[in-house]
Amino acid sequence: MNRLQHETSPYLLQHAHNPVDWYPWGEEALARAREENKPILVSIGYSACHWCHVMEREAFEREEVAEVMNRHFVCIKVDREERPDVDAIYMDAIQAMGIRGGWPLNVFLMPDAKPFYGGTYFPRKNWLSVCEQIAVAFRDQNDDLQQSAEGFARNMHVSESEKYGLSDEESAFSPAELEKTFRHLFNGFDAERGGTQAVPKFPMPAIWLFTLRYFQQTYDPAAKQALKTTLDAMATGGIYDQLGGGFARYSTDGEWFLPHFEKMLYDNGQLVSLYSEAWLVTKEPLYKRVVYQTIDWLTREMTSPEGGFYSALDADSEGEEGKFYTWTKAEILEVLGPVWGELVCSFFQVTEEGNYYEEATREATGTNILFPQQTLESFEMEHGLLSGELDNAFRRLLDARADRVRPGLDDKILTSWNGLMLRGLIDAYRVFGEASFLNLALRNAEFLIHKLWQGKDLYHSYKEGRATIHAFLEDYAALTDAFIQLYQVTFDEKWIRIAEQFADYTLAHFWDDEDGLFFFTDSVWSAGLIARKKELFDNVIPSSNSIQATNLYWLGLLLDRPDFADKADQLFAKVRKLIRSNPEYVANWASLASYRSKPTAEIAITGPEAEAFRRQLEARYLPNKVLAGATVSGSLPLLEGRAATGGTTRVFVCYNRSCRLPVDSVAAAWELIG
Repeated sequence: MNRLQHETSPYLLQHAHNPVDWYPWGEEALARAREENKPILVSIGYSACHWCHVMEREAFEREEVAEVMNRHFVCIKVDREERPDVDAIYMDAIQAMGIRGGWPLNVFLMPDAKPFYGGTYFPRKNWLSVCEQIAVAFRDQNDDLQQSAEGFARNMHVSESEKYGLSDEESAFSPAELEKTFRHLFNGFDAERGGTQAVPKFPMPAIWLFTLRYFQQTYDPAAKQALKTTLDAMATGGIYDQLGGGFARYSTDGEWFLPHFEKMLYDNGQLVSLYSEAWLVTKEPLYKRVVYQTIDWLTREMTSPEGGFYSALDADSEGEEGKFYTWTKAEILEVLGPVWGELVCSFFQVTEEGNYYEEATREATGTNILFPQQTLESFEMEHGLLSGELDNAFRRLLDARADRVRPGLDDKILTSWNGLMLRGLIDAYRVFGEASFLNLALRNAEFLIHKLWQGKDLYHSYKEGRATIHAFLEDYAALTDAFIQLYQVTFDEKWIRIAEQFADYTLAHFWDDEDGLFFFTDSVWSAGLIARKKELFDNVIPSSNSIQATNLYWLGLLLDRPDFADKADQLFAKVRKLIRSNPEYVANWASLASYRSKPTAEIAITGPEAEAFRRQLEARYLPNKVLAGATVSGSLPLLEGRAATGGTTRVFVCYNRSCRLPVDSVAAAWELIG
């Protein structure tokens, strides 16, 4: 076994038996490269990555390949989910080389850790050739390689403002600008199948959450139609686990049919939020079903005994992608019998020959992806079935599937991804009022505080009782966001005060005065990196800068902290131009723009019925608000001087720190809100 045997990352442990003399990222490996003047190979992947597994089988498990790698390089394996800071640096370098990024990511560095060449997946023969050529070039053309590496390293130190032409603008954002932002996004939507026009299709929750917020302000039918087309197609597509709940990472085709079967916590946390909010607007039963099924999956398969949420499920089982999730018609009939079996096969479009084709040959495999393409309600109506009558059949299939060999579980617990799922649970509770959702959320929040926040230090990863790797901005941002929302559904000030501490810490340790943005890495814990990157653009996960800018906006209102509000203004002003010109890359920033385009409602509730009033207020969709509440009194500025008296519950509605006279019913409060 190599040095990876001492790590906690499941991905690194998968490589602990390789004949490659792998090091984890750290000073031991970097020091050896400097001392021996050897080039470094950094190979980056993650446990649910299909092609990472393929390259391991084809190359890293082979003695003849390992001999070449060990002879010429100091070899470092990195779990990109544990070390997103390292991944960001070398992904940036690869893209600067004109190479399309992806994983596995294999980058060659000089002994000082500056990159000079790289790529993604290499077949074994090509990989051996590349390694030999790199070794020769390092020996014979060292000066040229060093010069190239210096150039790529310099590129990493160009500020985001300079790189993307960012400039400080005013922080206001008009309704007209908001409409232009949506129209720009709308031009890239797939009107027939939903999502964006790009293939493969990723869910991209931030885009659709912005669309929801835009619709709430404008009631633009185009926004609602684009949203509904997308959410319906995803929820009735192969990308969604129709039996067990939860979404795969993306669909390889344009129909949402053929997923890349890995399931990631971060996708599903955001999608629980999205479908919960969308239900509040549409009351579509399909969306509620998705939320409840996905939280069932989270509870059943992804929750640790301590209350943390695991990271991911692999695409593969028994060496075959998707085998756990696909069915033959005969298998379904065997479990359900001919009558219910034929009905279920009809609903899921299951056939004898199979709808799942070999990509290379286009030959039918005999297996099927469950692909209803219609709602259960419409199918039941067509076939004269009672509502929910097929659910028992689905449960029987799910029970039968549980006996199969399961996909690999990445059981590390990441603070940032837990924050995203925690937010999803809070949103689901806010919308549906399901006590079990709040209980699961509170258990997770307590776990994160007690296991990953030790003293003044927050950590990024947890496994087997060990918290490791000091937190990145994404951890502080996602957890701050979740705690701000957790306060607003519980009125427990503990959560908002922890959020305040985290915000203060990030301003002290992550803020770059020169560029007016947050670094991704903590100033105290950035040793060994050749650059401190900033995460600006929203992708499958919103950028840590956009989440933290939104956090500062909410905290500025809830805590009356002008310093937070000023920083939120500064961050927003920096990207305002991008929101107008390229909203597809800054969709979460665009949601912040929607809050700024109209005044935010500041609502305080005090009195014995504060919780009941909160539930009634949440029954209508109003994302552009902050709530503070107490049964008697509270310490937040919105509650000062508003202690409950005489057993009456009162609601105070304020805009721009100017409040109307209190009212004693939610109906009257809605009249003030408008």
